[in-house]
Amino acid sequence: MKFIHTADWHLGKLVHGLSMVEDQRFMLQQLIRLIEQEQPAALVIAGDLYDRSVPPASAVNLLNETLFKINVEMNVPIVAISGNHDSADRLAFGSTWFRQSRFYLAGKMEKTMFCPIIEGVHFHCLPYAEPGVVRHLFDDSSIHTHHDAMKAITGRLSENLDADAVHVAVGHAFVTGGETSDSERILSVGGSGNVGAELFAPFHYTALGHLHNPAAIHHPTVQYAGSLLKYSFSEAAHTKSVSIVEIDAQKQVTITKKELNPVRDMKVITGFFDELMEADASEDYIKVLLRDEGALIDPMAKLKHKFPNILHLERKTAAPAAFHSTASTKKKQNELDLFGEFYHAMTGFAFTEEKKAYMTAVIEEIKGEENGA
Repeated sequence: MKFIHTADWHLGKLVHGLSMVEDQRFMLQQLIRLIEQEQPAALVIAGDLYDRSVPPASAVNLLNETLFKINVEMNVPIVAISGNHDSADRLAFGSTWFRQSRFYLAGKMEKTMFCPIIEGVHFHCLPYAEPGVVRHLFDDSSIHTHHDAMKAITGRLSENLDADAVHVAVGHAFVTGGETSDSERILSVGGSGNVGAELFAPFHYTALGHLHNPAAIHHPTVQYAGSLLKYSFSEAAHTKSVSIVEIDAQKQVTITKKELNPVRDMKVITGFFDELMEADASEDYIKVLLRDEGALIDPMAKLKHKFPNILHLERKTAAPAAFHSTASTKKKQNELDLFGEFYHAMTGFAFTEEKKAYMTAVIEEIKGEENGA
């Protein structure tokens, strides 16, 4: 059996105030072409279809168009769950009748979850739920963390699994040890949002959402698909992909990552202003780290002529070094030497002759004012 695992579409996402809907449409069209080529038995979407609980109309329309194309026109079954960015109640609307076209959408966690079976494979949907919801659902006062909640859910499932069948879990969680990025919403503070990978041992494959890096963890059967696009500059080095999962008659799992190429990449570039103005132009989404030390007049506007989709600009200076100056050292140094040492320690830049001349004039002027007082 072969299926495609994707997650974290975040439709309606704004990056530095810019809507990503058209970029998302471009990526979803690639996904549709991949489905046409691979002819999978199902598409799995592991949560965060939307970026927020009340998504914009453009995001709702894009999701509607995409799922209709895949599920109805292409006749491909879909297994999808809600993530922490989705509204479980809104996403769950229509889920019962959607099953008639083999669109299996789990919005809310329930005590007994519907388990779709596609080509003999049992898909166990584990939509995102806060520990308090699971504690109330199972009337279990011992559930306080996300790990407790997932342990209770998977523990109950494992008691009734058909030993002869293939079982796939579809969840949205932060597995302990996973690599995070800036665009992910923290589930809980202090580690209480983490779940252990060992909880998914009863399943032959676990299709996860939440972490945006498809290589967030290294595990043979517990896998993240990663996000549809790069949604922060902390993800600039990620290679976005979807996973083609194949499970053979011996229940062995083979995973193939298929890269998706955006209409615009997201990059971080570093350099001096004059160097960047001489560099090749780019339509990509750019974050610029300027090495220039002195004042610049409206560098953002000027760089936009070279990089029309520049989203962020900041100064990059060397990390301040520790400044140590003992009393005995101070006695041996004049004011200019002391300031030069301090300047270098705080900025990482050299205290040039030009700066020395300027500071010499300042020091002499202050001393002159003191003597004349």
